[in-house]
Amino acid sequence: MDRSLVIKATAGDDAPERCNQAFTVAAAAVASGVEVSLWLTGESAWYAVPGRAREFSLPHAAPLDELLEGVLAGGRITVCTQCAARRGLAQDDLIEGIRIAGAPAFVEETLREGAQALVY
Repeated sequence: MDRSLVIKATAGDDAPERCNQAFTVAAAAVASGVEVSLWLTGESAWYAVPGRAREFSLPHAAPLDELLEGVLAGGRITVCTQCAARRGLAQDDLIEGIRIAGAPAFVEETLREGAQALVY
């Protein structure tokens, strides 16, 4: 059975430790060879915009833009459709390789055999 990890980040600058934990776990899993899908929801949706992750700062934490690059290099990153719309973000506003998708795609990923879902 193949294992995959679906991680939902629900926080940004409003809860920096929780945000960083989601990105750190996603990047570590990708580096370990795990199939990873990182969902950016709520305030974390902003980190799909070029340059925004570089602005994030948390003492004693890996730079968010580096974690994002690591996940994007070996996994999939998705911005929630409604979260993007609430922030006025369209596909053209996002870093190349990041998609916008909604709840049906999230549910499909989390219900696949061997999938483990984490929410931060």
